[in-house]
Amino acid sequence: MEVTLMELLDARERRAARQQALLRRYGAALICFTMNIPGPEKDSPLIRRGFRLGVSLLEGQLAAAGLTPLYREQTCENTGCEALYVLNCSPLAIKAMTVELEDAAPMGRLFDMDVIRPDGRKVDRQALGLEGRTCLICGGPAQVCARSRAHPVEQLWEKTWATLTEAIREADETTAARLACQALLYEVAVTPKPGLVDRANNGSHSDMDFFTFQASAAALWPYFARCVRIGADTRALPPEETFARLRTAGKLAEVEMLRATGGINTHKGAIFSMGLVCGALGRLERPLWSRPELVLEACAAMTRGLIARDFSGLTPETAMTAGQRQYLQYGVTGVRGQAEAGFPAVLTAGLPRLEEALARGSSLNDAGCAALLALMAAAEDTNLIRRGGRALQRRIADTLTDRLREAPFPEAALLREMDAAFIRRNLSPGGTADLLALTYLLYFLKTEPEP
Repeated sequence: MEVTLMELLDARERRAARQQALLRRYGAALICFTMNIPGPEKDSPLIRRGFRLGVSLLEGQLAAAGLTPLYREQTCENTGCEALYVLNCSPLAIKAMTVELEDAAPMGRLFDMDVIRPDGRKVDRQALGLEGRTCLICGGPAQVCARSRAHPVEQLWEKTWATLTEAIREADETTAARLACQALLYEVAVTPKPGLVDRANNGSHSDMDFFTFQASAAALWPYFARCVRIGADTRALPPEETFARLRTAGKLAEVEMLRATGGINTHKGAIFSMGLVCGALGRLERPLWSRPELVLEACAAMTRGLIARDFSGLTPETAMTAGQRQYLQYGVTGVRGQAEAGFPAVLTAGLPRLEEALARGSSLNDAGCAALLALMAAAEDTNLIRRGGRALQRRIADTLTDRLREAPFPEAALLREMDAAFIRRNLSPGGTADLLALTYLLYFLKTEPEP
């Protein structure tokens, strides 16, 4: 929505009056943060995202410096967004922090963070021995270009829009990749987990340990960020196209995983499932990330028809993998079936159990243990089938269903007992572990504040 010159002037006067009122009331330094947006359009969803990201960065800087504002307020109107902070701190020290953000943040050139002394005078960059700000277009002195109107408003707006868009995309990719890696690290840290690598032992695995999983998770950070970008780049295309590109990226990620682990397959299943979720995040607007049903619905849309495509024409003679053989012998669809159905085990069993456990005061570790067993009862774990057979996997799932109906939050003693039994029989619910990581990721997405 475009605003008139009079509306902008009125807003500027109201802002100045508000600043003076706060200075009189507190007698302390003041930060006034606005967005430097050229042209008559000062408010849009994209501009507000950029503003919120700037607020998050600024408040992070203040917190890191141990500064608690005496007063703060935020407003967003058609004339633009504004945040005010009153701080009991040296105006020069505050200016140094704001200049750092304006110069170093990806869209810092669009941040306008004025620092006002208690007497009402602004602190300029020259007070810190710095030169003025540079032009968004040519890199020359901004004041010179502004006075001479060296660049058309249309060119300035196009550059502003591109800067905002790219900075927000990078922020979203970083957030998603961080949370995906955090989910993988939380999953391996949950202890005790029957037959799985955790902080206590290696479970039924002689070729990997706790540190192998950490190395693998670290190696996958760029892949998860790439999956978000693939989703965003293909948002206007059919969801199947997103999935096709994710699969290609996943193959390259497997190479990086194996390089990081010395050839050990730690996260092949997670590369598929979590890469799929990250691709779904890229296809969705940021406010929808906190709605797991919509995220998983996007996963289902991307993998529609996957089982038919991957298993079409399969015969006992052509089946090469354990998953293919299980499909022919038992009709088990594994992670493909979970994905095509929108990961129902996660949505209806894992995530609700995790949240219930946390709501009753359980730690993230114990809540993860409860979610793991709920997932084992709800999903057909192809790793268990491969190691112990279909009949045993069903028996374990049925037994857990009965026990969890009476005691949904297992005691550590039961988990240790199961762990010992699984290790004796060389059983490992590795597929369920991947679903647990997915459960943590969706929980983080629900609870992560949106910048």
